[in-house]
Amino acid sequence: MTNIETTQAIFAAFGAGDIPAILEHLAEDVVIEFYGPAVIPYAGTYRGRAEARRFFETVLSSVRINQFEPEEFLADADKVIVTGHLNLNALSTGGTIDSDFVHIITLADGKWTRFRDFMNTAVAVAAFSAA
Repeated sequence: MTNIETTQAIFAAFGAGDIPAILEHLAEDVVIEFYGPAVIPYAGTYRGRAEARRFFETVLSSVRINQFEPEEFLADADKVIVTGHLNLNALSTGGTIDSDFVHIITLADGKWTRFRDFMNTAVAVAAFSAA
């Protein structure tokens, strides 16, 4: 499986809410970095597969996915860069998160070793802060 195929498999598993399938493609020492303040329930840095499980469980239990659409997968050596668009609702408030995103993923031996998420965190903060 190529790095892009591995990444596409993880994205498909995420869209299906299949956390065990996601974990199959993560290195034991994977690092996940989701940037933003603590009002976003899944913001932070997660180290190791067990913490990665907690990250994905928190994301999937915090939002309703209306749209999670990768648009472009670009590979460069051990990196895959994914651009796309998402539209989510924060389950705690009903607020909408509508943003483009960029994910930068590092792989080794066919497994994700690092995942970094970049999006408009201001809309996520507003969605999770909505009254």
